[in-house]
Amino acid sequence: MSFDLDQLLASHRGSARSLHSEHVNPKWMHALKLIGFDHEYVRGESQYLWDANGNRYLDMIGGYAVCNVGRNHPVIRKALTDFLASQTPSMVQFDASILPGLLARHLKGRVGRDLDRVFFTNSGTEGIEAAIKFSRCATGKPEMLYEKGAFHGLSTGALAMNGCESFRSGFEPHPKDFRALPFNDLVALERELSRGDVAGFVVEPIQGKGVNMHSYGFLAKASALCHRYGALFVVDEVQTGIGRTGSFLAIDQEGAVEADIIVLSKGLSGGYVPVGAVMTKTSVWEKVFSRLDRAIVHSSTFHMSGLAMVAGLATLSVLENERLAENATQTGALLRNGLEAMKPRFELLGAIRQRGLMIGIEFAKPRSPTLRMAWRMIHALDVNLFTQAVTIPLMQDHKILSQVAGHGIPVLKLTPPLTIDADDVRHFLSAFEKTMLGIHRFPGPAWDALRRIAINSLRPRNVAPKVEQESDPQQAAAEWLGVAETTEQHTDNRK
Repeated sequence: MSFDLDQLLASHRGSARSLHSEHVNPKWMHALKLIGFDHEYVRGESQYLWDANGNRYLDMIGGYAVCNVGRNHPVIRKALTDFLASQTPSMVQFDASILPGLLARHLKGRVGRDLDRVFFTNSGTEGIEAAIKFSRCATGKPEMLYEKGAFHGLSTGALAMNGCESFRSGFEPHPKDFRALPFNDLVALERELSRGDVAGFVVEPIQGKGVNMHSYGFLAKASALCHRYGALFVVDEVQTGIGRTGSFLAIDQEGAVEADIIVLSKGLSGGYVPVGAVMTKTSVWEKVFSRLDRAIVHSSTFHMSGLAMVAGLATLSVLENERLAENATQTGALLRNGLEAMKPRFELLGAIRQRGLMIGIEFAKPRSPTLRMAWRMIHALDVNLFTQAVTIPLMQDHKILSQVAGHGIPVLKLTPPLTIDADDVRHFLSAFEKTMLGIHRFPGPAWDALRRIAINSLRPRNVAPKVEQESDPQQAAAEWLGVAETTEQHTDNRK
């Protein structure tokens, strides 16, 4: 029997939710349903997605900053189909394939910085694991440093450098040779380095969780401190690289940053085939792969697959030919200017953090009594809930995908494809303005939706009291607070 993909998909159209719930991850599907994100998309093109009913959605998530060149780019698709048609063998393992060498050469030409050796991976997490091993082997020291709030992946070593306890909880004990630093703190960094046991300091130029930005000059000074004390400076550009911030690397805008290792992934894939790269100085490489019998002391079955290498090469070509980093700078500035212009009108709107098309919109504790009470109540129900008051109406009312920046962080994060244009920016800003008008009304539909989500997710339905909307905001707030107190008590009783 032949395999017919079109027939298979057509025969199961509309069953994605049930298939995921039954066979993949039911908890995740329940969470998506609660916030109205359980859509089945049937087509993707550049910055847009379509569902089976023909509705078009603006994607401001970009697959967690994977689809930098947009979805289903025709140049990358053709390169991949050409490779398949060529019948070139892939993953022979004991061979010398031309494609990894070409991709490594192209990356070196864009990155420079004397990072002359490239190890390919299947993901950013794998790249971080390699960086940990390389740092320890090259220095002979055990300890790794990272910043609080960091996200470097979820495998064991990467998880030990995760700054969010919600990801770490339940997987103890974590390896002990990892120490957290306060964010953006050179004094703390030097104090830890001076102990003499640090192999490397791993840092995101811009933290993905929260879109937190270092002060200018921090990264250059941090790299100099690492070298003064014999540690490696490891830059995690998994999310910020490949044009995301308006330059090929985020550190290209940070002055004299002397990296020993740079980890890339996500956007290098073109949104098609997983691929990552660990770029190192020759001095580091030669400590790891030091003899013939250590020529593959670190390796991976799939790390140089032909499809992955082609995807990377085609992505770099598109990024350059279509000047997508420049577009990230221009459209990112348009978004920031539009958001900044709204701040005087909306007391819930706080800091706007933006570099290219990596944007964090922070929400601030309001000043007015009614909104301040609503803020307090929703945080009592669930510290993760408030930002969903923005993501849900953006999706339901305006067909825009956006995301919360992290656990317990009141920040909306935008990492759209670098292909968005001025019309997309205007559409987003108009939708965001209408959404902000909605959440500045309490009581109101946005707040009621949050309360319902909290009740459904935090406790059994038979515990939830029925709270009618009152004309008096203060009385409605008081009844809301009773719901919050009951929820907190119920949650405590479950512990």
